[in-house]
Amino acid sequence: MNSILETERYLCEDLERLEQAIADRYLEEPKNIRERLIRDHEVSRFLDRFMEQQERLAELRKDKDGARQREIQTITQGDPFEEFYRRLNEIKGYHRKYPNEPVENLERAYQRRTDENGVVYNALGKIDIDSMFSGAEMHGRFMDMNECHAEYQNLHGVKRTTYLQYLGQFDKFTEFGSKLARNNQYFQYLNKVADYLESFFRRTRPLEDPDDFMQEIQEQFEKEWDAETIDGWKKTGLAKKRKREEEENTDPLFCKACDRAFTNDNTYNAHLEGKKHKKAAERLTGDDAEMTDAPPVEKLDLQNLKYKAMAEREYRIKKLAEKLDEEREATKINVERKATLTDREWELEQQQLLKEIMEGPSAPEEEEQEQDEKIYNPLKLPLAWDGKPIPFWLYKLHGLGVEFPCEICGNFVYMGRRAFDKHFSEWRHIHGLKCLGIQNTSLFREITKIEDAEKLHLKLQADKKAEKANTENITEMEDDEGNVMSQQVYEDLKKQGLI
Repeated sequence: MNSILETERYLCEDLERLEQAIADRYLEEPKNIRERLIRDHEVSRFLDRFMEQQERLAELRKDKDGARQREIQTITQGDPFEEFYRRLNEIKGYHRKYPNEPVENLERAYQRRTDENGVVYNALGKIDIDSMFSGAEMHGRFMDMNECHAEYQNLHGVKRTTYLQYLGQFDKFTEFGSKLARNNQYFQYLNKVADYLESFFRRTRPLEDPDDFMQEIQEQFEKEWDAETIDGWKKTGLAKKRKREEEENTDPLFCKACDRAFTNDNTYNAHLEGKKHKKAAERLTGDDAEMTDAPPVEKLDLQNLKYKAMAEREYRIKKLAEKLDEEREATKINVERKATLTDREWELEQQQLLKEIMEGPSAPEEEEQEQDEKIYNPLKLPLAWDGKPIPFWLYKLHGLGVEFPCEICGNFVYMGRRAFDKHFSEWRHIHGLKCLGIQNTSLFREITKIEDAEKLHLKLQADKKAEKANTENITEMEDDEGNVMSQQVYEDLKKQGLI
């Protein structure tokens, strides 16, 4: 049953089925992010299948071995009824030989089906969106680079940063990447970041043709690497080598032995008579003779290959970070918001966000009703994560009605003990202490008055000077057995008769 025309007919039908399946998916209106991702991944698989079938059909129609033309001639020449019944008998014989072989239903092949766990599948396989993303990624809304941040913190010679700071600078290699040792650990870190960003891009945007985008990045990198225009990698020596070769081939005043170009004939002729040039010419002649006798060997600069691989990873990370800028900013906002909420508030907000992802946003009428509702807040209580005033008992429990002024912060008033304790490690208080000439801010906790801070600073400086003076004035003594000790200890032991 290897009829070429039948195979060609099947491919044409399959292409039409795929077109219809793609159209059906786009006629659906996804209610939430999860349904949109399922649709996009399904369409992406349909498109890949469409291209594969189209290539197979094109190869059949090229008819390189002439089998298609011979089959057409067999059908058109001779008695058509005889050929028809011969093929019919072949089909009947095949089904008598394999009576229980299942028949593929092309109409249902690309229909969407769902199992008991909510996993979507069709003839091309399963699409489990829930297991495709981690909990922190929230079905592609945010990036989860905690592992990359932990590996970055373990690199040698890097400045320790918070996760929020890392999200803003992980693609700025001109600022902090050039200070890193170019070792294998750094290269592994680059691989981890580049692989994660590429994976996240493929999972969140399957219809933007990730393969073509990555190929485009690679081609752009090769061009910029040859031109030496990549930031942080401009001094690789390739351009200088090309320039030297061009001068050697075109400039008559270029000395190949000394690798030097001259501006006029007099200087060039005087250089040819020098001892330095003659020694270089003899050395060059010897090297050329050795290379003529030896077989040609391709020399690979492993160091340049290593640097090129690192530069390619950095370039790929920059381009992917630009492509994922929207998700990156959303992640930074999400991380910053998490730092301002309690664990309970954060858990409630994540549950609400997950509900929107799985069920979709609330109806516009409900949103308008919520906006129209006037918030009753006569006690001026702080607002919670849902935009409503917090309970009064919680307000009293945290002492949010108690004011804590800080003169060092410019008489700024902090509401509640929690905010007051937290502000000693914040930039406002640290900046105020540095304006007073105080660098070690950890010793000035709970101090809010400028006068008290200055007195403590002077006392600490005086104690430090006294300790230094005492250390310098210590006289060392040695007993008969060679034991070294201070003069006071020596005199005490001598009075007791122990020495």
